[in-house]
Amino acid sequence: MTTYGTGSRILVTGGAGLVGSHLVDALLAKGCDVTAVDNFATGARENLAEHPRLTVVEADVTEGLPVGDAPFDAVLHFACPASPVDFATLPIEILRVDSVGTFHALDRALADGARFLMASTSEVYGDPQVHPQPESYWGNVNPIGIRSCYDEAKRFSEAAVAAYHRHKGLDAAIVRIFNTYGPRMRPDDGRVIPSFVSQALAGEPLTVTGDGSQTRSLCYIDDLVSGLILLLESGEYGPINLGTEYELTVREMADIILRLTGSTSTIEYIDRPADDPERRRPDLTAARELLGYEPQVHYEAGLKATIDFFVAKNSGATELTVD
Repeated sequence: MTTYGTGSRILVTGGAGLVGSHLVDALLAKGCDVTAVDNFATGARENLAEHPRLTVVEADVTEGLPVGDAPFDAVLHFACPASPVDFATLPIEILRVDSVGTFHALDRALADGARFLMASTSEVYGDPQVHPQPESYWGNVNPIGIRSCYDEAKRFSEAAVAAYHRHKGLDAAIVRIFNTYGPRMRPDDGRVIPSFVSQALAGEPLTVTGDGSQTRSLCYIDDLVSGLILLLESGEYGPINLGTEYELTVREMADIILRLTGSTSTIEYIDRPADDPERRRPDLTAARELLGYEPQVHYEAGLKATIDFFVAKNSGATELTVD
């Protein structure tokens, strides 16, 4: 077990994205020196506050990683477009970042003798036939469907990490992330929470796909980041699920957001996209037993904070500080 703090040098790919930027904040708060790499294809510069211990590098990880003055102590690979909109518009970029980009990140960690953390996803389970999903479940993925660019890219990345861990002795870990939401989400990324919040605030109909009975388990960004730090410092390999057990139907999410925003928007039912998973909820046994992980933020509190972020963003207000 290793604690990262003052003097630790950490490389975070995808550092300007939702998860990456909050992870950067948490590492800076621990005293780490952080290099955030992002090509800003989907990440946003405003997600990263200026900080004396933060270096922001605009680069595409598929073209290689920046050469530093000293080796990194940990390499956290979080670069990858991750929304349904991206699956349709950036499929080749997604496949490249989780193949070529993953190899570049792995090689850097190996050369530096660094701990490596790979951001995988609940999408590796596809439309699961086992519920809730334990890490031992191999999944039910359509390898040529509209979501396959992301699902299969992440599965490939997991295989690459396993090979480096097994054959090269790399100190590595794999995390499977479930349905994370919170401030800094892109309002147009196509995921259910930002879509519903944006529609509710604009007084537009909330577009529920199918009959709205499909479920997701909502995990607020702070809970995810706390779990990521636990995994990083644990020495565990995984893969390990991180998320919550707050399983809600899509229709329930729409109703909650309407109530929290006070919106008079109506509900509109539209066609459900291909390969949309029916149910999602992580089995958190391994996270609890191996990491001591326990999510703290109830979905209503998290949704209120997310709504406040969108309200502030719509009004032009910005507030981003790192202690």
